Amino acid sequence: MQDKWGSKRFVDDHSTKKMDKNFRSTFDNFDLKNNHNRIVPNSPCPVLFGIRGTDEKELVNAKKMIKSEKIKSWLIFKTNQATDDHLKKTTINKIKPYQSVIVEGLVVKTPFTKRGGHVFFTLKDSTGEIDCAAYEPTKNFREIIRELIIGDLVEVYGGIRKEPLTINLEKINIKNLENKEEKIENPVCLKCKKHMKSVGFNQGYRCIKCGEKSNKPKIKKIKRNIKIGLYEVPVCARRHLSKPIKIIR
Repeated sequence: MQDKWGSKRFVDDHSTKKMDKNFRSTFDNFDLKNNHNRIVPNSPCPVLFGIRGTDEKELVNAKKMIKSEKIKSWLIFKTNQATDDHLKKTTINKIKPYQSVIVEGLVVKTPFTKRGGHVFFTLKDSTGEIDCAAYEPTKNFREIIRELIIGDLVEVYGGIRKEPLTINLEKINIKNLENKEEKIENPVCLKCKKHMKSVGFNQGYRCIKCGEKSNKPKIKKIKRNIKIGLYEVPVCARRHLSKPIKIIR
């Protein structure tokens, strides 16, 4: 209603969650992990709420389930939301500011966290390198990014920040995981049955008794906490054009 313009909306969270559960053709309704009602606009516009879906008949019934302040009128729009229409597959050397891209490459720099909780890593393909970022608003998505290691093969989706040139991640498709290992013990000299000593960084090991050399310490394989597959930012951080995994599958 016009007399409500600019005031705080009332759209019931519980009814939104219930609608989300009952109408599977709708999507991006409520972010349960971050307690965010996504159908309600962030701006003080006259729109009370908007439900996204792939079945127009279900959208009408879904609207009826939402408990809210009085609605003056409603419309169904056909849009390109949740289509990934903004994304274009390319190579790193062709990337320009403000594009939205899909790029495949290897992780060549271990993910690290900057002040503010933003997580970065460096991606490389045959044409160059570029930084990728999962910013703080992407919440739990950053935990996936932190699990990447050098050598992982990934395909990243996102918009390009101008300075510094960076891919702002929307989705990531992990295609291959590098083996993660750690040294648990220096090699044992086969002659003296004693542990060898390190000669220096990346220079191998030597037995201090007989001089025997080795480059093979005892290694333990570490289980990775992520799996091959497609991951996306949470509902609260998703761009309108980004196609949710729910639809892709």
